[in-house]
Amino acid sequence: MMKKRFAFVRRACVLALAAAGGAAAINAGAQDRTIQEIERYRAMLQDGNPAELVVARGEELWKEKRGPKKASLEQCDLGMGPGVVKGAYARMPRYFSDTDQVMDFEARLVHCMVTLQGFDRAAVTKSPFSGAGQRQTDIEAITAYVVDQSRGVTIAVPQSNAKEKASYERGKTLFYMRAGPYDFACSTCHGVDNQRIRLQDLPNFEKAEPAQRAFATWPAYRVSQGALRTMQWRLNDCFRQARWPEPTFVSQGTIDLITFLGVKANGGKMDSPAIKR
Repeated sequence: MMKKRFAFVRRACVLALAAAGGAAAINAGAQDRTIQEIERYRAMLQDGNPAELVVARGEELWKEKRGPKKASLEQCDLGMGPGVVKGAYARMPRYFSDTDQVMDFEARLVHCMVTLQGFDRAAVTKSPFSGAGQRQTDIEAITAYVVDQSRGVTIAVPQSNAKEKASYERGKTLFYMRAGPYDFACSTCHGVDNQRIRLQDLPNFEKAEPAQRAFATWPAYRVSQGALRTMQWRLNDCFRQARWPEPTFVSQGTIDLITFLGVKANGGKMDSPAIKR
């Protein structure tokens, strides 16, 4: 009797394991098909990226004489000499001796708008992001133009200066810091494999390839919002979703975090403005 019971239990276990294995295989297959469909959807969206219109406006704004000083931004030094935009975005954030600070592109742009064109800093930074259905802000448009000038350029966020290294370390601390009502860190979503929110995969910045792909495709045109979004906006939205306090535009903390992400992405090639869901 005991032998019969043991045989029955053993068969039941084998069948249960087989069923579990089959379910796992089905789930894995469904996951693969979902990923394939998402990639196909993105490829379809990439045809005729509306960001091209934003890039064109950004170029006009870069070259137009504006502000109290009636000057263009063509003498703005992005780290490669006054007026040089080709490849500049792929090498930022970086240290600038004239400000003695590490700056990302948006922080440097604000600096040039203030010093070269005479704009008021508080007014420039008050509303840096456009709302859904609104015209892109000047900062968003100019960012689109400059990042487009780095398309295909290898990401090379520098770490040769002591302040650049310090910025990276602070950014690393922020990336792994848990905070907010959900006790989230950036690494909660971006430090593991196979995470996704709706149709958006969450790249694992612990690995070079996904880190490079993620950094290389921001700024991006967001179809669901009908707007181009910058890297500063991307961090702002991440903070919102994690229920962290909203960061100040071009604050040191956001620049440090972008420095960390950029260094992790070094070696990839810029492919922005990209298009997102």
